[in-house]
Amino acid sequence: MLQPVHPLLFALALALPIGVAAEDKDPPRLGIKGFGTLGLARSDDSDAGFVRDLSQPRGLTTHWSGKIDSVLGVQANYRFGERTEAVLQAVSRYRYDNGFGPEITWAFLRHDFSPEWSLRAGRIGTEFFMLSDSRLVGYANLTVRPPVEFYGPLVFSYFDGLDLAATTQLGSGLLRGKLFAGHAAERAPVAPGLSWNLQGSRMFGGHVDYLSGPWQVRLGHTAIRFSHEMPINEFAGIDVLGLAPQLAAQGTWSHYDSLGVVYEQGALQIQGMVNRIHNETDQYEDSWAGYLIGAYRLGNFTPYTGYSQTRSSPLSLPAEMPAAQAAVIRYALSYSHSDQRTIFVGTRWDFAQNLALKAQVDRTHGQPDSRFLFRETTSGWDGRMTVFSLALDFVF
Repeated sequence: MLQPVHPLLFALALALPIGVAAEDKDPPRLGIKGFGTLGLARSDDSDAGFVRDLSQPRGLTTHWSGKIDSVLGVQANYRFGERTEAVLQAVSRYRYDNGFGPEITWAFLRHDFSPEWSLRAGRIGTEFFMLSDSRLVGYANLTVRPPVEFYGPLVFSYFDGLDLAATTQLGSGLLRGKLFAGHAAERAPVAPGLSWNLQGSRMFGGHVDYLSGPWQVRLGHTAIRFSHEMPINEFAGIDVLGLAPQLAAQGTWSHYDSLGVVYEQGALQIQGMVNRIHNETDQYEDSWAGYLIGAYRLGNFTPYTGYSQTRSSPLSLPAEMPAAQAAVIRYALSYSHSDQRTIFVGTRWDFAQNLALKAQVDRTHGQPDSRFLFRETTSGWDGRMTVFSLALDFVF
């Protein structure tokens, strides 16, 4: 009987040295792996463009499209010895420049000092939230896409730097910690043809996992300091920063805190997570988000259902603030406001080895001013949308 691959185990298998996973005494030095998704989706609303996260400049509406969920990735691992390897991963996906140009998402050297300690240096996948480093690998995830309310604000997929991981036995389980530091290496779309340069933004953080039996719990924190200004003046067509300098993002910090729990026992799977995002700049509202997913495997089929929600905190403006300045700030913040919830149902069919077919329906209920996680909203947007999705996931 075919079974869905646990996303944590799949991500670990991609990152582990080839020799660890192999049974041969002398495994090959070079290994090639790959993954991909052929996705189709459409919504029932033409007043807002639906995207899987804010790294995508345009969203889909009432016509079937394969752009937001389709991904192709190839990874090469080269083993220098029992403890050292190089990893190179290239991914083609819908990105900030409205194209599918391939990008290098992983390019690091890993050395295991011992079974408990390991170090990676180079280009590494980000782990702001639990499971976020494998969110592009559809086969490793139960749903068609990770919940948008939770993962949608993440425009960081990788960074250039290093991380240090340690694992130790604690009681009946394993305690695993990781610290990382480096610089962002990507751009994020602001509007069609306009992007925010995030390259060089300082980033650091870490998380602690505890694994015991069917349970895994993770507590994490990440902070990033933006090195370039968000092009809000170009977006608005006026000197926004001149009128309201507190909207500047350059030199400010954003903080991401999260708590995640995964339970998997036999046919039952449950995921639950919450996060909090705090921004020093007044250009973005602070927010919280969470989701809960439950699934039960029946043979090769795994039906699932879930609920996700996000809400941001409106900024209180001083009563004595000049009217023109207050109007500019409210205009800017209107694009970062979120207040919505989504209920989704679907099923995963593992119909062949390394192949999975998924179907999913998402129903979003939000306020008309909840615009942050969508693209190109119009005056007719009422905050409600249904999205229909199909996806074929594969690994090789």
